[in-house]
Amino acid sequence: MDLKERIEQAKNIVFFGGAGVSTESGIPDFRSDNGLYKKKYRYSAERMVSHSFFMQNPKEFYEFYFNQMIYPDAKPNKAHLALAHLEKIGKCKAVITQNIDGLHQMAGSKRVFELHGSVHKNTCMHCHAHYDLHQTIEARDEDGIPRCPKCGGIIKPDVVLYEEGLDQNVLYGAIQAIEQADMLIVGGTSLVVYPAAGLLDYFHGKDLVLINKSSTDRDGMADLVIHDAIGEVLSKAVF
Repeated sequence: MDLKERIEQAKNIVFFGGAGVSTESGIPDFRSDNGLYKKKYRYSAERMVSHSFFMQNPKEFYEFYFNQMIYPDAKPNKAHLALAHLEKIGKCKAVITQNIDGLHQMAGSKRVFELHGSVHKNTCMHCHAHYDLHQTIEARDEDGIPRCPKCGGIIKPDVVLYEEGLDQNVLYGAIQAIEQADMLIVGGTSLVVYPAAGLLDYFHGKDLVLINKSSTDRDGMADLVIHDAIGEVLSKAVF
């Protein structure tokens, strides 16, 4: 049975996606040959997106963050649009994403669990005022550090850095959605980042589908494995 047939039969689809979902929108992933982790910087990319580095070197953190992790002009691609359509017709009950770009919501998906937060949500570390991405970009001082217009405190993006824990409410919601699904589509993720990759263990439904350009450690447990670009695959299966 191909993906289109499985989707037609499913009543409760949950999608779980990683960086590969957004590469077709021009946002680089982390681990591929062209990914962020392969680029040469003064510090390793992993270190620069850690909590301790952020606290000790805010200027260098924000230089990397705004130059390498922010893509304000990115638009949803075929994968985002297909998933939004599946939600609209009542089939896709939740999207769980490791991405921080907000493209699922831009495409029209309403029930999105952002495991690693979002660049579109930012909070002053001192007075806890909230700012969107545009406001945060506009609030940068001469060192490139965004400062709260109200109190002068540093504005921190609501993204989960290394050494920080996931939001437990978001994680619990994602787990509940997977447990209730009869079909779990996993796409654009190498399934090496935990605890996110461990979410597959909560699925007890009928169809586990893995869509990724390269193979993963979980391919053997899937009911259907497709090694191809996720936008093309989902678009053909849905429209």
